[in-house]
Amino acid sequence: MIKCVIIDDENNCLEMLEWLLKTYAPGVSVAAMCSSGEKGIEAIREHRPDVVFLDIEMPRMNGFDMLEKFDKLHFDVVFTTAYDKFAIKAFKYSALNYLLKPIDPDDLIETIRRIEEKRSVPSREQIELLFQNVRQMKNTPQRIALTAGDGMIFVPTQDILYCEAESNYTSVVLVTGRKVVVSKVLKDIDEALSGPDFYRVHNSYLVNLNRIKKFVRGEGGYIVMDNDVAISISRSRRQEFMEMFARF
Repeated sequence: MIKCVIIDDENNCLEMLEWLLKTYAPGVSVAAMCSSGEKGIEAIREHRPDVVFLDIEMPRMNGFDMLEKFDKLHFDVVFTTAYDKFAIKAFKYSALNYLLKPIDPDDLIETIRRIEEKRSVPSREQIELLFQNVRQMKNTPQRIALTAGDGMIFVPTQDILYCEAESNYTSVVLVTGRKVVVSKVLKDIDEALSGPDFYRVHNSYLVNLNRIKKFVRGEGGYIVMDNDVAISISRSRRQEFMEMFARF
């Protein structure tokens, strides 16, 4: 049984999440429901939960401020937020769990499944990375957390050359020549990285536009990256890419 604490300044959100957990996640028990960060800290210290469902925007003490009161996290965190799509990228960059309000039951079930499989708490570095990225939510965050093997690698996004789909995995190729294999499909990486600096040129490739050495028009059109690897541009994306590349 997973023990949790729910923290949200809106009572209807507390009650709805409690109902969703009872209905769709019977393996999760609610030890406490708190309407403020201060009460949340007391409940966490008293109950020592496995998971904390934490609202970010709360008066007096928001979710980030609350987490900073703990020298070390002994619990997993699921952020509940009404942030827009730009801020959601910050959560994906940090490889942290989040639920977008209003909470969808399927998203809740999937989040609980990940927690059951992972059973590890977020690192202080992950939390700090999220803080930084949310503050600059409408820009491309400076670093991304890549879950690889039994650990996590923090990579500056400017050091990513391109990402290549490999079945249910994605290879992230860095300027150092290192290739990090991530257990996510390219679509998930695309959602986190695509924006002003990254572009999906092909079903199998997402590239860093800052790391393109040249564009070759012949043979259907392809680009050459800084490491001299040639990547084809799909026919359906060629016009859009050329327009974007011309402005870059």
